[in-house]
Amino acid sequence: MEMEKLKEIALYALDRLKEEGADEAQSSVSEGRTEEFNVDAGEFSLIRSVFSSSISLKAIKDRKKGSTAINSLQKNEIDEAARECVKAAISGTKDEGVCIAEKETNLDFKDGALSCSKEKFFDSIIKFTEDVKREYPQIMLEQLIANYSYGKHVFANSNGVLFSEEDGSYSISVSYSAHDGEKTTSFNYFDIETLDPEADIMELGMTRVMFERAIAELNAEPFYGKFVGTAVLSPMCLTELISVIAGSFCGDIALIEGTSPWKNSLGKKVASDNFTLSVIPNDDRIICGENITAEGYKSENYDIIKDGVLNSFCLTQYGANRTGLKRAASTSGCVEVKAGNESLNEIISKIEKGILVCRFSGGEPASNGDFSGVAKNSFLIENGKISHPLTETMISGNFADMVKKVEGISSETLQDGSCVLPYAAFGGVTVSGGTGA
Repeated sequence: MEMEKLKEIALYALDRLKEEGADEAQSSVSEGRTEEFNVDAGEFSLIRSVFSSSISLKAIKDRKKGSTAINSLQKNEIDEAARECVKAAISGTKDEGVCIAEKETNLDFKDGALSCSKEKFFDSIIKFTEDVKREYPQIMLEQLIANYSYGKHVFANSNGVLFSEEDGSYSISVSYSAHDGEKTTSFNYFDIETLDPEADIMELGMTRVMFERAIAELNAEPFYGKFVGTAVLSPMCLTELISVIAGSFCGDIALIEGTSPWKNSLGKKVASDNFTLSVIPNDDRIICGENITAEGYKSENYDIIKDGVLNSFCLTQYGANRTGLKRAASTSGCVEVKAGNESLNEIISKIEKGILVCRFSGGEPASNGDFSGVAKNSFLIENGKISHPLTETMISGNFADMVKKVEGISSETLQDGSCVLPYAAFGGVTVSGGTGA
């Protein structure tokens, strides 16, 4: 469907919401196509094309909100959805924080690969599976999902906001494990996004490094004893920490309910000088990043923490209204931790006792940042060297304390199309294992 037609549908939905009695109204219309190739246990198992269309509606009546979504763009179904949406608002709970976006400059965005080179992409997937079999015969591709995704999206509200965006990209999601006779490792995974259908997947992200580590893990040993030392988080594992910072420390719920340990720390030191965390939806290294926030504002890059100082919370406009604080410049999950000047090997060479954590499995951290869980696909560090791979080992600590004890940030970064992240070493982490024989 042409973009102008999608705009007409979005505006039609606003009119229907207003006619049903909404004081303020919002509509978001999407239409897309996905070309998907699946590989299971090393063999192609699925090739399909999927088409989709949807509209989500929001109505505010007497400071009460209603919302609904349907997978149809037919006017009669939009009419019914609008009636139900306003009914939900009328029966809802009054909340002075509910709102729609104020009008800025309306823009049309186009990003990425707007047409699919299906054969070239398919060939690159075949090449990757063959490369894995030839170069890493101990690696089993448990599942590979390769997608080309194309979409059009229109966002409109009754304040006159009207944004449109059109984008397309290729993505690869890989789950894998290593096998050698009766030896096997736990699974691991990675995701990569690209604009190049002919990209050499083996050379993207940290594919080779992760496969090589998986093979080393075939000789993993259990850890006995307990120590407090340094945890070096891999780029993928670093996302666990960032999620806690963005949600439990800086997000809407944590600040509205007052549970954030950083609720009174805006403009103050919360981390080591060498720690900078930014949200970068408009960065060239991000593939088809966020152009429009979920609330209908133009997305911008911003720093959550800069040189250890808390620069911004991650609040939506709703959260800002509820707390009296400033709305964040985007709602994107595209993040960067600023790289350091040392290589990973140089950082490890300074660690007397520690662990390289490549995957973490644990429950939801406490509101103050306390955590405990299992380090998987990980390696013991002793006397400045990686000693040996570990079977599943418990680690615990406090995320708020860890970011104050940054012992090193690597110059190497993972750039997978959705983030730019280095390795980061944090002190004060407890590593504990069995008691031995």
